[in-house]
Amino acid sequence: MTLARFSTSPSRRSMLGLLAALTWSTALAQQPGPATGAPRRVIFLAQDFRNGGITTVYRSFEQACQELGWTLSIVNGKGDKATIRRLFDDALKAGVDGIVLGGFDESDIADRLAASSRPLPALVGWHASARHGATPYLFANVSTDPLAVADMAAALVTPASGTQAGVVIFNDGRFDIANVKTLRMREALSRCARCELLAVEDLPISSAAKEMPAALEKLQQRFGRRWTHVLAINDVYMDSMHFPLQALGRGDIVGIAAGDGSRTAMSRIRSGRSQQLATIAEPTGLQGWQLADELRRAFARQAPSGRVARPIAVTTELLRQLGQLEVDDLLPYRAEYRQQWSISPPSAAKAP
Repeated sequence: MTLARFSTSPSRRSMLGLLAALTWSTALAQQPGPATGAPRRVIFLAQDFRNGGITTVYRSFEQACQELGWTLSIVNGKGDKATIRRLFDDALKAGVDGIVLGGFDESDIADRLAASSRPLPALVGWHASARHGATPYLFANVSTDPLAVADMAAALVTPASGTQAGVVIFNDGRFDIANVKTLRMREALSRCARCELLAVEDLPISSAAKEMPAALEKLQQRFGRRWTHVLAINDVYMDSMHFPLQALGRGDIVGIAAGDGSRTAMSRIRSGRSQQLATIAEPTGLQGWQLADELRRAFARQAPSGRVARPIAVTTELLRQLGQLEVDDLLPYRAEYRQQWSISPPSAAKAP
């Protein structure tokens, strides 16, 4: 798909082309991986499919697995650490070739890995560590740089002329990557002359829908009109903010999510009527295919790709220029990976 197909405006083509170049240039800049190997059995173990980022990454990974001819199973930890550990044990017993850690920290199952008497499958993760690339337990962890995500989010906190921005950060302290983002956003706000960090609220993502109304009411009681902005480590927090804030008469509070660009958040921002100003989106479609590529490299005993896609600051203006396209539609990752893997697109494979 070329940019010319969906825009006739030079300025629009320029902006979209720049977006694609910035994201894609670091995503597939390394050496190509191995060609197609034997069919594999893999499991995607999700921390919680209520997390939109995990869901969209899974959908893309599923598509890549279908094209590779792999057998894919999915299991949902439902946000519960004990359940995740039990499901990981089951995955090890199943004797699969590879396991994807979908959105939970590798440290949660480190003791399982150390105690296992079986040969371990290839392990890759999405947001399974604060580090991207190879980690102590994973062949590769697929993620954007959380520091870059945090910097982009904090930079969007812009106080109105002559006023001070009062910021509350929502974090989930169970996850290393979330803590890294939060610390970085705190540091960025400390350098903003007209920004004040009012509080850091540690609220589990899995409990956000239930606990958010009470949390917002307490914040309003504590800070009143001093409170002007919310920064959050995930879009899930924004899913549960709009109506409680409206009920408190605080439709003026601006929300910015430092990850991950869920479909719900995109729709909300696209409308231009949401209190969520922006999300710092991961190219989750690309990352799903990268998870498959990293597994293929592990199976072939090659080195990890070292690929790190850049995050994208998604605003109403950007989405309106994209029209009905998703941000990932600008990126040619499917064609690039198919070429590297020596496979044809589904339509081409069915052609006589």
